[in-house]
Amino acid sequence: MGMTARVLAVDAGNSKTDVAVVAADGTVLATARAGGFRPPAVGVEEAMNTLAGAVEEAFTAAGVTSVDHVSACLANADLPVEEETLAAALHARAWGTRVEVRNDTFAILRAGVAEPRGVAVVCGAGINCVGMRPDGRTARFPALGRVSGDWGGGGGLAEEALWHAARAEDGRGAPTALAESLPAHFGLPSMYALIEALHLGHILEGRRHELVPVLFATAAAGDPVARSLVDRQADEVATMATVALTRLGLLEEETPVLLGGSVLAARHPQLDDGVRDLLAARAPKAVPRVVAARPVLGAALLGLDAVGAPEEAHARLRRHFEP
Repeated sequence: MGMTARVLAVDAGNSKTDVAVVAADGTVLATARAGGFRPPAVGVEEAMNTLAGAVEEAFTAAGVTSVDHVSACLANADLPVEEETLAAALHARAWGTRVEVRNDTFAILRAGVAEPRGVAVVCGAGINCVGMRPDGRTARFPALGRVSGDWGGGGGLAEEALWHAARAEDGRGAPTALAESLPAHFGLPSMYALIEALHLGHILEGRRHELVPVLFATAAAGDPVARSLVDRQADEVATMATVALTRLGLLEEETPVLLGGSVLAARHPQLDDGVRDLLAARAPKAVPRVVAARPVLGAALLGLDAVGAPEEAHARLRRHFEP
């Protein structure tokens, strides 16, 4: 039957989780949303419990109790051993006969391409990059932060901005307007006051991400230090994309490079233009594009790929998420 549920699509990020139950013909039977998926912070079982709330809500709305295939694109699935652990935990929930776990960056990639071919760079709270070819070959990075060679993302940019602003205020570093704009965002008079508030927990750790738009606004106003951080972020994005294209043998072919995550999706002109200019120089055949579609679309398309759904099913699914 066309309306038989075939795929449970899961896009689970650090801040939110989206799920969709999809029929064999690409019809979306139900969707649901839950909180962030953070196994390193709360443990695998507790993270799965968060996911379970959304899955059960969607199953109830769709009138099903299980599906043929679970396509899960999950944050913190950065290493093969983590994918295996999370896949086993999903199997134990018995939501689907088959389970496939990927890093959540693959959802951005698949959402932005007509076939599983291309490269995606996600710059949100952190930064990551993946690439894939239709033959199943992939390129990826551990994406574990500075220990694995990463630089930037929202968390990294906020940290760098604070570092430069602190040194500017006490004289160890070059002058920068960040020394005024960062504390002013929280209604504080100085970097010393902001440092104290962060250290003592008067400003919660999770609010540091609010400093990223402040950094970009300060850069747009012409501050050299802030602009240098934005330029470096552009360089990191272009570098990751170029390396992934090279690994997959796609450097000499016209290939989509999908840009996603909150930092890139904001389309800050300096960052956006910088990424495009650097890619034009290093990978002239790359076709960069910001992905606006919800990543759960990508997880669902990967699920339809896995069950051999026809192209019209893929098109119907896209129409649901891209009206």
